[in-house]
Amino acid sequence: MMINRRLLAPALGVLAGAAFLAIASAQREPRRDPANAARGPAPTLMRPATPTKAPDEEGFIRRWLILDPIGSNGLTESVVQAAVKKEYFANQFTVIPHDGDKVNVEGADLTWHAVDTTLYNVNLYHFAYALGKPTSNVLFWVVTVVDCPNELKDVRLAIGSNAASVWWVNGKEVIGIYGDRQAVIDDGVSKRLTLKKGPNIVRCAVVNGGGATDFCARFLDKDDSPVKNFAVNLGEAGK
Repeated sequence: MMINRRLLAPALGVLAGAAFLAIASAQREPRRDPANAARGPAPTLMRPATPTKAPDEEGFIRRWLILDPIGSNGLTESVVQAAVKKEYFANQFTVIPHDGDKVNVEGADLTWHAVDTTLYNVNLYHFAYALGKPTSNVLFWVVTVVDCPNELKDVRLAIGSNAASVWWVNGKEVIGIYGDRQAVIDDGVSKRLTLKKGPNIVRCAVVNGGGATDFCARFLDKDDSPVKNFAVNLGEAGK
């Protein structure tokens, strides 16, 4: 069966007002107030308000933990693979962060932020801009916890990103897409894998060269239909 694909059209404007103001005000240290930024389209990112979040009707995961961006240059496979294999902070391939946790990267304290997106994709340009962080030549570490009520066999992780990205499920690298690309739904699809009963860790690194940057992710079943019988539960991170 052919997988339905459509081109993402990420907004290039600036995140305004309440969405990221809620995130900023909830952190341990003062942050830039996005309300002072230039006005743009309606906000798409907000602080989670419920303990768990189900995927949307098309199976897209809408809740993530995102680390402040880290400087990175180059989008070819060899350069991106070298960048994501570099150790920026302790236990970067195993840590399950919580909202507000900090790591030290080259002498700078970076913070993990829990965010929900109102769309199927996560706009990393808006995320970084609202916090006064760089949006170009950067690497974003992203993590979520997919909590399954039952074991799910023969599913595949399907992703899209602008630009390059590398993805892991339960510690195993499953997808990498490279180059200066637009985010396309199901642009990269993993081999078949099993999601265990309980928490499953999805981790990725998105590398952006310049301009807009975003990503989306969902699981597909053996018939290429969206998997929806799970919830994202970041509280499972400590278990």
